[in-house]
Amino acid sequence: MGRVYIFTRFERLWHWIQAVLIIGMLLTGFEIHGSYHLLGFEQAHRVHNMAVWAFIALWVFAMFWHLTTGEWRQYIPTMTNIDKIIRFYASGIFKGEPHPFKPTRERKHNPMQAQTYLGVTVVVTPLLWLSGLAYLFYNELTAAGYRIDLGTIATVHTVGAFLMLAFLIGHIYLGTTGHTPSAQFRAMLTGWDDYHGFKHSKVQ
Repeated sequence: MGRVYIFTRFERLWHWIQAVLIIGMLLTGFEIHGSYHLLGFEQAHRVHNMAVWAFIALWVFAMFWHLTTGEWRQYIPTMTNIDKIIRFYASGIFKGEPHPFKPTRERKHNPMQAQTYLGVTVVVTPLLWLSGLAYLFYNELTAAGYRIDLGTIATVHTVGAFLMLAFLIGHIYLGTTGHTPSAQFRAMLTGWDDYHGFKHSKVQ
């Protein structure tokens, strides 16, 4: 077994605050949508908006941190060994095969992870932001002469929410597929990744 320090203190803090805000926005957003009653429409709307502005502020600061530290390079898409990664998640993981990717400080994410995170960052998040802000400032935009269909905005925002929910579910599931179910969560708490040179534990 080897140990490598992967995630800095800021990255771990950013990850968990982001997780809390995303879960909060999903819960309140679906309540606003009328899916269930938990806080009540007005309270859910208030909490949702607060979480949105906090998330935007966090995102802007995180982007600044990534750009100034060079960590943005972690998300440059690559096709190196992508076939091995796909085969591992498609079948190898169920056979107890070793993971074909070993994380390093210079390359923390495997090719599928990097592409997924990049897609969430440049597609899903802006989709939610733009549609959400258009929804929030609909009256102001209409008064300024912009003709935007409110139903279309709501639909786009809902689609973005379901995409984010799908990512969250997949992210949590794949987080359990380390050499132990808690290994990758522990890495995001301590910063240290314990990788094993022997076979991956089988997924039951």
